[in-house]
Formats: sequence, C-alpha cells, structure tokens
Amino acid sequence: MSGHEFTSYFPNSGGIDLDDQSTNIDDKTIEELEQLASRYPQARSALLPMLHLVQSVDGRISPRGIEVCADILGITTAQVSGVATFYTMYKRRPGGRHHIGVCTTALCAVMGGDVLLERMEHKLGIHDGETTPDGTFSLDRIECNAACDFAPIMTVNWEFMDNMTPERADELIDELAAGQEVHSTRGARITSWREAERVIAGFPDGRADEGPAAGDPSVLGLRIAQEHGWHAPDPAAIPAPAEEESK
Repeated sequence: MSGHEFTSYFPNSGGIDLDDQSTNIDDKTIEELEQLASRYPQARSALLPMLHLVQSVDGRISPRGIEVCADILGITTAQVSGVATFYTMYKRRPGGRHHIGVCTTALCAVMGGDVLLERMEHKLGIHDGETTPDGTFSLDRIECNAACDFAPIMTVNWEFMDNMTPERADELIDELAAGQEVHSTRGARITSWREAERVIAGFPDGRADEGPAAGDPSVLGLRIAQEHGWHAPDPAAIPAPAEEESK
C-alpha cells in the first residue's frame, strides 16, 4: 500500500457509543433475553432477536445491552459488538419514536425514491442516518424491501407505506407528529419503533392480522388465473425426461 492506509467504503458505520452508559435494562429484560436464548438449539443463534429486544428497551444498542447478551450467550462483548455494528437495522445512537425508511434501490429509485428521500430530509431537517433533535423521527435510506410492485415505498417502523408521493409523505409526517392514528397500507396500525422492535425480537403484540396481507398488484396474477380457470400442472402428469426413463 506504499504507506497508505486502507480507506473504508463505510466511513459513517461507526461504533457503539460507549460514552452513553444509560440503560433501561432490568431483571425483566434479562429474563426475556434468556427466554429468547432458550428458543434455539444453539443459544448464540438468538443474538439477532436479542439485539432487537435491547433496542426496544434502550432505543439503541447500548453498552449494557452488549454486556448482557454476551453474558447470557457465553460469548465475548467483541463478538456481540461485531454483529451489532454489521447490520444497519441496529442503531449505534438513540433512534426516534418513529423510524422513517425510504427505499432508493433500483425500481423505487426510478419511480421517485431519491426525490422522496430529499423531500424527507427537507421536511424533517435531518439527513439520512440522523434523528430529529426532539427525538420524534429517525430517517434512513433503506435497501430493497421486496415491494417493487408498490414503488416507490417508504416504511414507518418497518410497516409499508406504498405508492408514495412527496405530498403524501409530507402529510404522513404531519399526522405522525400530531399523534394521529396512522395505518400501514398493508399492515397494522402504526405504534412506535420501539414497539415494532419488540415484535421483531419475537414477542407478538397480537396485531399481526390487522390490515390487508397483500395489495392488488401482488395478487393480480392469481386473480387472472382464477378468472380463466388456469392452474399449475399436476406434477404426476408431467412426463419424465428421457434420461430419467432410461435409468
């Protein structure tokens, strides 16, 4: 390298904020973390949901959360920190009450995702990866959420907001800021990012069946097939390839 240091392509990935030692983790949280670990044949497989539970309690991956996870799983704090700083869903700094995600991958970008992200940065007064000073909103550029048939999409606390426009995005932020009831276009009523993190960790909130499971574009092919009486071929009626018949 001729004396030159390797330059990271992810200069803002950062690390855990060790200066902030505050935590809300108590005996109940530790009990629930242990419960998650007990669900897996190999306890360390529970680390990802355990970290989501830590976020639901502390609003970020806290130093105390790392220590407790390491202790329960019998691994080092460095191993826990390595996982926590690898995945972008884990936050190094406190997240807002509502996490706003804007997809700018491929089709969403073509359909206006970059415009939506710029609109949200202007509306919220923050940039990608930041949280508003009052702690109400966090904003992230997110990768493909497998919703190309509804592009461009946004998410609020990981719930889908489909076919978004800049105007509707502004209205959505105003409704959330005012504490109004907001529903996902294909999901449940919006609660908070921390509550959503608890569900992701593996503690259902009983609202999984709220809202439609799929939108019209996702089931259009199925509906057309039903109207025409189309169906998949019977596997038993498909002739075997010649090489199979000769065996």
